[in-house]
Amino acid sequence: MANKSEVSANKPSSVAAAYVSVADRQTLFPFLLATFLMVVVYSPVLLKLVHDWWNDPNYSHGFVVPIFSGFVVWELREKLARIPLHSSWWGLPISALALVLLIVGSFGAELFVARVSFLILVAGLILLFFGFAFFRTLLFPWALLALAIPIPAILFSQITLPLQLFASQCATLLLSICGVPVLREGNVLHLPSTTLEVVAACSGIRSLVSLISLAVFYGYLRRRTVARRWALVALSIPIAIATNGLRVTITGLLGHYWDPSTAEGFFHTFAGLVVFLSSILLLILSDSIARRIGKSSPQQI
Repeated sequence: MANKSEVSANKPSSVAAAYVSVADRQTLFPFLLATFLMVVVYSPVLLKLVHDWWNDPNYSHGFVVPIFSGFVVWELREKLARIPLHSSWWGLPISALALVLLIVGSFGAELFVARVSFLILVAGLILLFFGFAFFRTLLFPWALLALAIPIPAILFSQITLPLQLFASQCATLLLSICGVPVLREGNVLHLPSTTLEVVAACSGIRSLVSLISLAVFYGYLRRRTVARRWALVALSIPIAIATNGLRVTITGLLGHYWDPSTAEGFFHTFAGLVVFLSSILLLILSDSIARRIGKSSPQQI
């Protein structure tokens, strides 16, 4: 049986817990209402975004991003529960800015601006109802959602063209080393038995975006420091670009030594899948080697 001192000691904490619970409920209902209204207003933007995930192979990873972001939030649930809620009025101008961007993006037919405004509005609502400390804890899963937004078409074309040329140059070099005569004209490779054109779909932008997203996921799960996570993401870029050049080379070898029809269709798709899986394994292998080197390096005193 607890004595009076124990009862009196526990009473303030119980009262505080009850007060926090009531405060949470009072904050939660307006937040859920605002979230519902946000989903209704942004429903055309969100539906078009899901449509792009489903129909554009470059962004099919978009389905995974919100799920992983939710997983991170779930892992942070205990830390979030300990944060005192202090609403910040900075959430109002940020939310207003998001709505202005939504109007501009909708009337200007600029989906990227409208989609980014959704993320800004999410940040504004979190600040408005829960405060800076709460949002600071959710900063990573919130920023993670940006990976699900397709980049603007203008920027996309500016990235794909250099990637096409690099893949063509890389394949030309490797095919020459393998003894295959090849003549390159821009992004077109002329072989004795076939002609290959490294189009935008073969630029490697798809594997680049997907591998960067996977590096972010893997880095969060395996790396505990922000610097090492960024290093893993940076490493994924040259790996994705190099393996895409290897994929074009393999396509050229199949077309030259086996059948020109293998440069497209099932074999082309299958080769791309195999090379992408190889890039994932290469990323994991590179991370494992870096971890071993870090463990074996002598510690300075």
